[in-house]
Amino acid sequence: MDIEKLEILGTTQNGNSNTHTEKPKKTKNWLLVIINCAIVFVGAIGSPLLMRLYYLHGGSRIWLSSFIASAGFPILIFPLMFLFFRSKSSADNYFSSFWLEPKLFLWGAILGVMYGLVTFMYALGLSYIPVSTSSLLMATQLCFIAFFTWLIVKQKFTAFIINAVVVMTLGSVLLGINTDGDRPVGVSKAQYLLGFVLTLSAAALAGLIMPLIELAFSKAIRNLTYSSLLQFQFVLSVFSATVCVIGMLANKDFQAIPREANDFELGKANYYIIMVATAITWQLSGVGTMGVIFYASALFNGILSSVLIPLTGVAAVMCYHENFTSLKGMALTLCLWGLCSYFYGEYKMMNNVMNKESTKRLDKVEDEYEEP
Repeated sequence: MDIEKLEILGTTQNGNSNTHTEKPKKTKNWLLVIINCAIVFVGAIGSPLLMRLYYLHGGSRIWLSSFIASAGFPILIFPLMFLFFRSKSSADNYFSSFWLEPKLFLWGAILGVMYGLVTFMYALGLSYIPVSTSSLLMATQLCFIAFFTWLIVKQKFTAFIINAVVVMTLGSVLLGINTDGDRPVGVSKAQYLLGFVLTLSAAALAGLIMPLIELAFSKAIRNLTYSSLLQFQFVLSVFSATVCVIGMLANKDFQAIPREANDFELGKANYYIIMVATAITWQLSGVGTMGVIFYASALFNGILSSVLIPLTGVAAVMCYHENFTSLKGMALTLCLWGLCSYFYGEYKMMNNVMNKESTKRLDKVEDEYEEP
Protein backbone atom coordinates (compact mmCIF):
# COMPACT_ATOMS: atom_id res chain seq x y z
CA MET A 1 0.00 0.00 0.00
CA ASP A 2 1.59 3.33 -1.05
CA ILE A 3 1.74 6.59 0.86
CA GLU A 4 -1.28 8.22 -0.78
CA LYS A 5 -3.48 5.20 -0.05
CA LEU A 6 -2.27 5.06 3.56
CA GLU A 7 -3.05 8.75 3.85
CA ILE A 8 -6.57 8.39 2.52
CA LEU A 9 -7.16 5.33 4.71
CA GLY A 10 -5.97 7.21 7.78
CA THR A 11 -8.30 10.09 6.99
CA THR A 12 -11.27 7.80 6.45
CA GLN A 13 -10.67 5.87 9.67
CA ASN A 14 -10.77 9.06 11.69
CA GLY A 15 -14.08 10.16 10.23
CA ASN A 16 -12.69 12.96 8.09
CA SER A 17 -14.28 13.62 4.74
CA ASN A 18 -12.16 12.92 1.70
CA THR A 19 -13.51 15.87 -0.23
CA HIS A 20 -11.34 18.88 -0.96
CA THR A 21 -13.73 21.57 0.15
CA GLU A 22 -13.33 21.02 3.88
CA LYS A 23 -10.67 22.37 6.19
CA PRO A 24 -7.68 19.97 6.29
CA LYS A 25 -7.36 17.83 9.38
CA LYS A 26 -4.55 15.68 10.70
CA THR A 27 -5.04 12.08 9.68
CA LYS A 28 -3.58 10.63 12.90
CA ASN A 29 -2.12 7.82 10.81
CA TRP A 30 0.69 6.60 13.02
CA LEU A 31 2.17 4.44 10.29
CA LEU A 32 2.87 7.59 8.27
CA VAL A 33 4.26 9.27 11.39
CA ILE A 34 6.69 6.37 11.86
CA ILE A 35 7.73 6.43 8.19
CA ASN A 36 8.49 10.14 8.31
CA CYS A 37 10.31 9.76 11.64
CA ALA A 38 12.55 7.17 10.00
CA ILE A 39 13.29 9.57 7.13
CA VAL A 40 14.19 12.31 9.61
CA PHE A 41 16.40 9.82 11.47
CA VAL A 42 18.52 9.15 8.37
CA GLY A 43 18.78 12.79 7.34
CA ALA A 44 19.32 14.38 10.75
CA ILE A 45 22.23 12.09 11.66
CA GLY A 46 23.86 11.77 8.24
CA SER A 47 23.84 15.42 7.13
CA PRO A 48 25.91 17.02 9.95
CA LEU A 49 28.44 14.18 9.86
CA LEU A 50 28.94 14.59 6.10
CA MET A 51 29.13 18.36 6.37
CA ARG A 52 31.76 18.08 9.11
CA LEU A 53 33.71 15.66 6.88
CA TYR A 54 33.80 18.39 4.23
CA TYR A 55 35.29 20.88 6.71
CA LEU A 56 37.79 18.43 8.22
CA HIS A 57 39.45 17.63 4.89
CA GLY A 58 39.91 21.05 3.37
CA GLY A 59 36.45 22.45 2.67
CA SER A 60 35.90 26.07 3.71
CA ARG A 61 33.11 27.59 1.57
CA ILE A 62 30.32 28.57 3.96
CA TRP A 63 27.77 29.64 1.35
CA LEU A 64 28.43 26.44 -0.58
CA SER A 65 27.67 24.39 2.55
CA SER A 66 24.48 26.39 3.02
CA PHE A 67 23.49 25.78 -0.58
CA ILE A 68 24.07 22.03 -0.23
CA ALA A 69 21.55 21.95 2.65
CA SER A 70 18.80 22.88 0.15
CA ALA A 71 20.26 21.75 -3.16
CA GLY A 72 18.83 18.23 -3.04
CA PHE A 73 15.35 19.31 -4.13
CA PRO A 74 15.70 17.82 -7.68
CA ILE A 75 15.36 14.32 -6.16
CA LEU A 76 11.78 15.25 -5.26
CA ILE A 77 10.91 15.44 -8.95
CA PHE A 78 10.83 11.64 -9.24
CA PRO A 79 8.25 10.91 -6.50
CA LEU A 80 6.24 13.94 -7.64
CA MET A 81 6.17 12.64 -11.23
CA PHE A 82 5.01 9.25 -9.98
CA LEU A 83 2.23 10.82 -7.89
CA PHE A 84 1.28 13.15 -10.75
CA PHE A 85 0.83 10.36 -13.31
CA ARG A 86 -0.95 8.22 -10.72
CA SER A 87 -3.38 11.08 -10.09
CA LYS A 88 -4.24 11.25 -13.82
CA SER A 89 -5.84 7.84 -13.54
CA SER A 90 -7.81 8.90 -10.46
CA ALA A 91 -10.94 10.99 -10.16
CA ASP A 92 -10.93 14.39 -11.86
CA ASN A 93 -11.31 16.30 -8.60
CA TYR A 94 -8.23 14.57 -7.17
CA PHE A 95 -6.20 15.46 -10.26
CA SER A 96 -7.24 19.11 -10.12
CA SER A 97 -6.17 19.28 -6.46
CA PHE A 98 -2.74 17.77 -7.10
CA TRP A 99 -1.06 21.16 -7.53
CA LEU A 100 -0.09 23.21 -4.51
CA GLU A 101 -2.50 26.05 -3.89
CA PRO A 102 -1.11 29.62 -4.31
CA LYS A 103 -1.39 30.45 -0.61
CA LEU A 104 0.87 27.54 0.36
CA PHE A 105 3.26 28.41 -2.47
CA LEU A 106 3.67 31.89 -0.97
CA TRP A 107 4.18 30.43 2.50
CA GLY A 108 6.81 28.07 1.12
CA ALA A 109 8.66 30.92 -0.61
CA ILE A 110 8.79 33.09 2.52
CA LEU A 111 9.83 30.23 4.79
CA GLY A 112 12.39 29.14 2.18
CA VAL A 113 14.15 32.52 2.41
CA MET A 114 14.18 32.20 6.21
CA TYR A 115 15.51 28.66 5.99
CA GLY A 116 18.31 29.86 3.69
CA LEU A 117 19.48 32.13 6.51
CA VAL A 118 19.24 29.23 8.97
CA THR A 119 21.44 26.99 6.84
CA PHE A 120 24.04 29.75 6.45
CA MET A 121 24.26 30.39 10.19
CA TYR A 122 24.35 26.66 10.90
CA ALA A 123 27.04 26.00 8.28
CA LEU A 124 29.24 28.86 9.50
CA GLY A 125 28.80 27.77 13.11
CA LEU A 126 29.67 24.16 12.27
CA SER A 127 32.93 25.31 10.68
CA TYR A 128 34.07 26.54 14.11
CA ILE A 129 32.63 23.99 16.54
CA PRO A 130 32.51 20.15 16.64
CA VAL A 131 29.47 18.19 15.47
CA SER A 132 28.64 16.99 18.98
CA THR A 133 28.64 20.57 20.35
CA SER A 134 26.62 21.82 17.38
CA SER A 135 24.10 19.02 17.82
CA LEU A 136 23.59 19.78 21.49
CA LEU A 137 23.17 23.49 20.72
CA MET A 138 20.58 22.66 18.08
CA ALA A 139 18.74 20.74 20.82
CA THR A 140 17.63 24.14 22.14
CA GLN A 141 15.46 24.31 19.03
CA LEU A 142 12.89 22.47 21.13
CA CYS A 143 12.73 25.38 23.56
CA PHE A 144 12.13 27.87 20.76
CA ILE A 145 9.62 25.57 19.05
CA ALA A 146 7.73 25.19 22.32
CA PHE A 147 7.55 28.95 22.80
CA PHE A 148 6.57 29.76 19.22
CA THR A 149 3.99 26.95 19.03
CA TRP A 150 2.39 28.40 22.16
CA LEU A 151 2.47 31.87 20.60
CA ILE A 152 1.49 30.99 17.02
CA VAL A 153 -0.56 27.78 17.03
CA LYS A 154 -1.75 27.99 20.65
CA GLN A 155 0.02 24.84 21.83
CA LYS A 156 -1.03 23.95 25.37
CA PHE A 157 1.73 23.90 27.99
CA THR A 158 2.02 21.61 30.97
CA ALA A 159 4.41 21.65 33.91
CA PHE A 160 6.35 18.80 32.30
CA ILE A 161 6.85 20.71 29.04
CA ILE A 162 8.01 23.79 30.96
CA ASN A 163 10.44 21.61 32.93
CA ALA A 164 11.78 20.14 29.68
CA VAL A 165 12.31 23.61 28.20
CA VAL A 166 14.15 24.88 31.29
CA VAL A 167 16.53 21.96 31.76
CA MET A 168 17.37 21.73 28.04
CA THR A 169 18.13 25.45 27.99
CA LEU A 170 20.45 24.99 30.99
CA GLY A 171 22.13 22.17 29.12
CA SER A 172 22.95 24.41 26.17
CA VAL A 173 24.25 27.16 28.47
CA LEU A 174 26.74 24.70 29.96
CA LEU A 175 28.33 24.29 26.54
CA GLY A 176 29.35 27.95 26.52
CA ILE A 177 31.10 27.84 29.88
CA ASN A 178 34.26 26.10 28.67
CA THR A 179 35.44 27.42 25.31
CA ASP A 180 38.76 25.57 25.34
CA GLY A 181 37.89 21.98 26.25
CA ASP A 182 36.61 20.88 22.85
CA ARG A 183 37.75 23.72 20.58
CA PRO A 184 38.97 22.28 17.27
CA VAL A 185 42.62 22.75 16.31
CA GLY A 186 43.19 26.03 14.48
CA VAL A 187 40.00 27.66 15.77
CA SER A 188 40.46 30.73 17.97
CA LYS A 189 38.43 31.43 21.09
CA ALA A 190 36.59 34.25 19.29
CA GLN A 191 35.74 31.94 16.36
CA TYR A 192 34.48 29.26 18.76
CA LEU A 193 32.21 31.78 20.50
CA LEU A 194 31.00 33.03 17.11
CA GLY A 195 30.17 29.46 16.11
CA PHE A 196 28.34 29.02 19.42
CA VAL A 197 26.22 32.16 18.91
CA LEU A 198 25.49 31.45 15.23
CA THR A 199 24.38 27.86 15.90
CA LEU A 200 22.14 29.00 18.76
CA SER A 201 20.65 31.71 16.52
CA ALA A 202 20.04 29.12 13.81
CA ALA A 203 18.20 26.98 16.37
CA ALA A 204 16.02 29.97 17.34
CA LEU A 205 15.10 30.83 13.75
CA ALA A 206 14.47 27.17 12.92
CA GLY A 207 12.28 27.03 16.02
CA LEU A 208 10.20 29.85 14.54
CA ILE A 209 9.95 28.23 11.12
CA MET A 210 8.54 24.91 12.38
CA PRO A 211 5.30 26.30 13.92
CA LEU A 212 4.94 28.64 10.93
CA ILE A 213 4.91 25.56 8.69
CA GLU A 214 2.20 24.03 10.88
CA LEU A 215 0.27 27.30 10.68
CA ALA A 216 0.62 27.33 6.88
CA PHE A 217 -0.78 23.80 6.66
CA SER A 218 -3.72 24.78 8.85
CA LYS A 219 -4.53 27.70 6.53
CA ALA A 220 -4.83 25.46 3.47
CA ILE A 221 -8.25 25.41 1.82
CA ARG A 222 -8.09 21.87 0.46
CA ASN A 223 -7.20 18.70 2.29
CA LEU A 224 -3.46 18.18 1.94
CA THR A 225 -1.98 15.01 0.47
CA TYR A 226 1.57 13.71 0.57
CA SER A 227 2.17 15.21 -2.88
CA SER A 228 1.23 18.60 -1.38
CA LEU A 229 3.88 18.16 1.31
CA LEU A 230 6.52 17.24 -1.29
CA GLN A 231 5.63 20.28 -3.40
CA PHE A 232 5.78 22.53 -0.32
CA GLN A 233 9.23 21.15 0.52
CA PHE A 234 10.28 21.63 -3.11
CA VAL A 235 9.23 25.30 -3.11
CA LEU A 236 10.86 25.93 0.26
CA SER A 237 14.13 24.34 -0.91
CA VAL A 238 14.17 26.26 -4.21
CA PHE A 239 13.87 29.63 -2.48
CA SER A 240 16.33 28.63 0.23
CA ALA A 241 18.83 27.53 -2.42
CA THR A 242 18.27 30.80 -4.30
CA VAL A 243 19.27 32.80 -1.22
CA CYS A 244 22.43 30.71 -0.94
CA VAL A 245 23.23 31.06 -4.66
CA ILE A 246 23.13 34.85 -4.28
CA GLY A 247 25.59 34.52 -1.40
CA MET A 248 27.80 32.20 -3.46
CA LEU A 249 27.87 34.66 -6.36
CA ALA A 250 28.84 37.52 -4.04
CA ASN A 251 31.53 35.39 -2.39
CA LYS A 252 32.78 33.96 -5.74
CA ASP A 253 32.25 30.40 -4.56
CA PHE A 254 31.52 29.05 -8.04
CA GLN A 255 35.00 29.98 -9.24
CA ALA A 256 36.53 28.44 -6.10
CA ILE A 257 34.77 25.05 -6.29
CA PRO A 258 37.09 23.43 -8.90
CA ARG A 259 40.17 24.63 -7.03
CA GLU A 260 38.83 23.42 -3.70
CA ALA A 261 37.94 20.04 -5.22
CA ASN A 262 41.49 19.62 -6.56
CA ASP A 263 42.98 20.44 -3.15
CA PHE A 264 40.53 18.29 -1.17
CA GLU A 265 42.42 15.82 1.02
CA LEU A 266 40.20 12.85 0.14
CA GLY A 267 40.43 13.48 -3.60
CA LYS A 268 38.42 15.30 -6.23
CA ALA A 269 35.93 12.48 -6.81
CA ASN A 270 35.21 12.09 -3.10
CA TYR A 271 34.71 15.85 -2.85
CA TYR A 272 31.78 15.77 -5.25
CA ILE A 273 30.45 12.51 -3.79
CA ILE A 274 30.35 14.11 -0.34
CA MET A 275 28.54 17.15 -1.79
CA VAL A 276 25.87 15.01 -3.45
CA ALA A 277 25.43 12.70 -0.43
CA THR A 278 25.11 15.68 1.91
CA ALA A 279 22.49 17.31 -0.33
CA ILE A 280 20.44 14.09 -0.42
CA THR A 281 20.55 13.53 3.35
CA TRP A 282 19.57 17.16 4.03
CA GLN A 283 16.64 16.82 1.65
CA LEU A 284 15.52 13.59 3.32
CA SER A 285 15.55 15.38 6.65
CA GLY A 286 13.41 18.18 5.18
CA VAL A 287 10.86 15.81 3.65
CA GLY A 288 10.56 13.84 6.88
CA THR A 289 10.16 17.06 8.85
CA MET A 290 7.24 18.17 6.67
CA GLY A 291 5.55 14.82 7.20
CA VAL A 292 6.07 14.82 10.96
CA ILE A 293 4.72 18.37 11.31
CA PHE A 294 1.64 17.58 9.22
CA TYR A 295 0.80 14.15 10.63
CA ALA A 296 1.73 15.06 14.22
CA SER A 297 2.79 18.63 15.14
CA ALA A 298 5.70 21.08 15.10
CA LEU A 299 6.30 20.42 18.78
CA PHE A 300 6.50 16.67 18.17
CA ASN A 301 9.04 17.37 15.42
CA GLY A 302 11.12 19.33 17.91
CA ILE A 303 10.96 16.44 20.34
CA LEU A 304 12.02 14.01 17.62
CA SER A 305 14.97 16.21 16.68
CA SER A 306 16.03 16.33 20.30
CA VAL A 307 15.77 12.56 20.61
CA LEU A 308 18.29 12.23 17.78
CA ILE A 309 20.78 14.60 19.45
CA PRO A 310 22.48 11.94 21.64
CA LEU A 311 22.75 9.58 18.67
CA THR A 312 24.35 12.29 16.51
CA GLY A 313 26.82 13.14 19.27
CA VAL A 314 27.78 9.51 19.76
CA ALA A 315 28.18 9.06 16.00
CA ALA A 316 30.47 12.11 15.85
CA VAL A 317 32.63 10.77 18.67
CA MET A 318 32.86 7.37 16.96
CA CYS A 319 33.55 8.70 13.45
CA TYR A 320 35.77 11.71 14.17
CA HIS A 321 37.08 10.94 17.68
CA GLU A 322 35.84 14.27 18.98
CA ASN A 323 36.50 15.14 22.59
CA PHE A 324 33.46 14.51 24.79
CA THR A 325 34.10 16.75 27.81
CA SER A 326 32.50 16.41 31.25
CA LEU A 327 30.49 19.61 30.73
CA LYS A 328 29.23 18.25 27.44
CA GLY A 329 28.22 15.08 29.26
CA MET A 330 26.31 17.14 31.82
CA ALA A 331 24.59 19.04 29.02
CA LEU A 332 23.63 15.77 27.36
CA THR A 333 22.23 14.46 30.67
CA LEU A 334 20.09 17.57 31.09
CA CYS A 335 18.79 17.18 27.52
CA LEU A 336 17.81 13.58 28.21
CA TRP A 337 16.19 14.64 31.48
CA GLY A 338 14.16 17.22 29.59
CA LEU A 339 13.07 14.62 27.03
CA CYS A 340 11.97 12.20 29.74
CA SER A 341 10.01 14.98 31.42
CA TYR A 342 8.23 15.81 28.17
CA PHE A 343 7.32 12.22 27.34
CA TYR A 344 6.10 11.56 30.87
CA GLY A 345 3.91 14.65 30.65
CA GLU A 346 2.50 13.50 27.31
CA TYR A 347 1.84 10.04 28.78
CA LYS A 348 -0.11 11.50 31.70
CA MET A 349 -2.05 13.83 29.40
CA MET A 350 -3.05 10.95 27.13
CA ASN A 351 -4.18 8.90 30.13
CA ASN A 352 -6.28 11.79 31.43
CA VAL A 353 -7.93 12.27 28.03
CA MET A 354 -8.66 8.55 27.71
CA ASN A 355 -10.09 8.41 31.24
CA LYS A 356 -12.36 11.39 30.57
CA GLU A 357 -13.60 9.86 27.32
CA SER A 358 -14.25 6.54 29.06
CA THR A 359 -16.16 8.30 31.84
CA LYS A 360 -18.30 10.19 29.31
CA ARG A 361 -19.14 7.00 27.43
CA LEU A 362 -19.99 5.22 30.68
CA ASP A 363 -22.23 8.08 31.83
CA LYS A 364 -23.98 8.08 28.45
CA VAL A 365 -24.65 4.34 28.66
CA GLU A 366 -25.98 4.70 32.22
CA ASP A 367 -28.27 7.56 31.17
CA GLU A 368 -29.67 5.51 28.29
CA TYR A 369 -30.18 2.52 30.59
CA GLU A 370 -32.07 4.60 33.19
CA GLU A 371 -34.44 6.13 30.64
CA PRO A 372 -38.00 4.69 30.96
